[in-house]
Amino acid sequence: MDDIVRNEIFSGEDWALAEVERAHYLDCAFHDVDWSEARLTGCTFEHCEFGNTRFNAAELTNCAILQCTIRKCSFFDATFTDCKLTGTQFLDCGLRPLRIDGGDWAFVLLRGQNLTGAKLAGLRLHEADLEGADLTRADLRNADLSGARLKDVKLKTADLRGADLDGVALREVDISGAKIDLAQAAQFARAYGATVA
Repeated sequence: MDDIVRNEIFSGEDWALAEVERAHYLDCAFHDVDWSEARLTGCTFEHCEFGNTRFNAAELTNCAILQCTIRKCSFFDATFTDCKLTGTQFLDCGLRPLRIDGGDWAFVLLRGQNLTGAKLAGLRLHEADLEGADLTRADLRNADLSGARLKDVKLKTADLRGADLDGVALREVDISGAKIDLAQAAQFARAYGATVA
């Protein structure tokens, strides 16, 4: 079993360009930490807090960031590959441009975040809270959006084809200008009381 770092507070650390493998942090706090261009592989963060931390151009691969609070952090040009972020909250973060390749972001809170042009195809966003987020031009093809909160989300020119929208309150979703497939068109029609023959 990996050694677990518990209840530590890291402040002002310069970990730019660091290469970290299989580190496990529990109930830790990271404030004003610079992880720019770092490579984090197989790392686990549980119930941690991140404040004003920079992940610019960082690469996170097979990492688990579980039920963490991420506030005012920058992910400019960062990459998440097959990461699990169950229950994590992003608050006032800079998430553009951000590359996401697979993974499980179920129950993530991204309320009001700017995700313009984000590549979220195939991502599991089950029960995610995206209320008020800007997903203009986002690629959501084949994403799992089942049960997600999409009220007041901006989806202009977003691509939703193949996405799972089961359990979504579709009458709260403005799909003006978005790309949807025929099955989704029928779902929206039924949500508004139409009979689809």
